[in-house]
Amino acid sequence: MAIQIKAPTFPESVADGTVATWHKQPGDAVKRDDLIVDIETDKVVLEVLATADGVLGAIVKNEGDTVLSDEVLGAIEEGSGAAAPAAAPAAAAQAAAPAAGDQDAIAAPAARKLAEENGINLASVKGTGKDGRVTKEDVVAAVEAKKAAPAAAPAAKPAAPAAAAPIMAAGDRVEKRVPMTRLRAKVAERLVEAQSNMAMLTTFNEVDMTEVMALRSKYKDLFEKSHNGVRLGFMSFFVKAATEALKRFPAVNASIDGSDIVYHGYADVGVAVSSDRGLVVPVLRNAELMSLAEIEGGIATFGKKARDGKLSMEEMTGGTFTITNGGTFGSMMSTPIVNPPQAAILGMHNIIQRPMAINGQVVIRPMMYLALSYDHRLIDGKEAVTFLVTIKNLLEDPARLLLDI
Repeated sequence: MAIQIKAPTFPESVADGTVATWHKQPGDAVKRDDLIVDIETDKVVLEVLATADGVLGAIVKNEGDTVLSDEVLGAIEEGSGAAAPAAAPAAAAQAAAPAAGDQDAIAAPAARKLAEENGINLASVKGTGKDGRVTKEDVVAAVEAKKAAPAAAPAAKPAAPAAAAPIMAAGDRVEKRVPMTRLRAKVAERLVEAQSNMAMLTTFNEVDMTEVMALRSKYKDLFEKSHNGVRLGFMSFFVKAATEALKRFPAVNASIDGSDIVYHGYADVGVAVSSDRGLVVPVLRNAELMSLAEIEGGIATFGKKARDGKLSMEEMTGGTFTITNGGTFGSMMSTPIVNPPQAAILGMHNIIQRPMAINGQVVIRPMMYLALSYDHRLIDGKEAVTFLVTIKNLLEDPARLLLDI
């Protein structure tokens, strides 16, 4: 009996998907809940699992093909998987056949014992003794040959990294053409859309990270111990500062829907995460209600899921405000692009030790440039600047986050 393998039911916001990777090939035995195929959408990679034991039959949709919701991808021949294991005993018996010959081989007792100790099949050893008898010296030679064989194998391995070698090499003019992933294509489309349809501006400021760094350094070990291994980073301070500023400046947390302005009574903060597939922005729901530990734990979970390609559609949709941290890659300054329909995005950057004038004296302080890109149709310049100054003040005096001042 054949059971159809179907694509997942996509949300309304996702029109179709692309077959990314078949993890099984026709004829392969599969078990229930085995990963069969990955479907890539504009936002996430969806896994299709086997619904029964059997053997993978014909594949209807190949890698790279576009599929719709619930479209048939292939089929599983139910119950056929039982036949595959049945063949195993026969194969085992066939593999064991030479072992029977092992008993018939003419060998000296010392040679037979040495062969057993080293897993050598006497039937495969050519005897040099009288009447073809296998001597101890013959077995020793076979053991040495067996040890030398694996050592020779790694010599062929250096060829493998050539596939991952950089495209550009001295004297070569090589070109490599690969199709753009759906995720990167969608990101490109949305970025162009944002720049075309928004009156986007960016305002900058700088923040002295001395107090935040001191607080983190003092409590990071205790924090990790108290919160089951969750590490205290800088992002949680920025999320907390941003959510507090969003309460004071609701327009920065709003969005435009046609001719209406939608003010959100919650802060769903998107945190940009880099993955092998490109930039993804999972969302911390109700971030204004989360503690520093909950924020750090959520971000750590998102990072792991992004690396493993396990982010769900729910985790990737929505968001009222976004924070991106180019500083992790060494960026000193950038102008982040707003993710529509959101109205603003905060850009963090590298922390640099710089000379600063403090109370009439020059001192070295850890400084970070901040950038706020915003939709000028919705947010005035004064609002954008004071919003960013609020974040700066909260971070330079973290006690304000606790005292709500």
